[in-house]
Amino acid sequence: MIPGDVTLLLQAAGSGDRGAYSRLYEAVYAELRRVAGAQLRRESPGHTLQPTALVNEAYLRLTPGAAGWQNRRHFFGAAAEAMRRILVDHARQRQAQKRGAGAERVTLSGIDLPAATSGIDVLQIDEALTQLGVEKPRLAQLVTLRYFAGMSIEEAAGALEISPATAKRDWVFARAWLQERIESRQET
Repeated sequence: MIPGDVTLLLQAAGSGDRGAYSRLYEAVYAELRRVAGAQLRRESPGHTLQPTALVNEAYLRLTPGAAGWQNRRHFFGAAAEAMRRILVDHARQRQAQKRGAGAERVTLSGIDLPAATSGIDVLQIDEALTQLGVEKPRLAQLVTLRYFAGMSIEEAAGALEISPATAKRDWVFARAWLQERIESRQET
């Protein structure tokens, strides 16, 4: 499907055409699933959320009339933000379960536990990204588009209406800023 077709479907869905909303889902599903799969591959091993579930949940959170999506890029930016929120909620639930979540407390003496696996901590990324959004909103939007929607520099630049050169500079700065915040948080 060509990008203009998605834009037309977005406009029709925004006008209340439920059929267009269904056709939109069919048109964007494969790309959303690709983005979700790439995002979940960055997660720590043992993650229980599947790409299909992530896509379906994100799509359910995207209300057709309320958003007023301008174009395909705007829609995928909103989808990326929805996926981010779902992953953060899922990580918080897992963390609560790790900490007991009301379970009876027992000792673990004599039990061998596997070493912690390395992976991206979505909660740390979300916290740092939220802080970046307060200080530099455009950079936070760029990171969301690149990291959660899988957009290229050029696509994200178009969505933010900035030049690709500015997007590249912003991307380098935002990555360094986020890495510094996450590393300093891990040291404490």
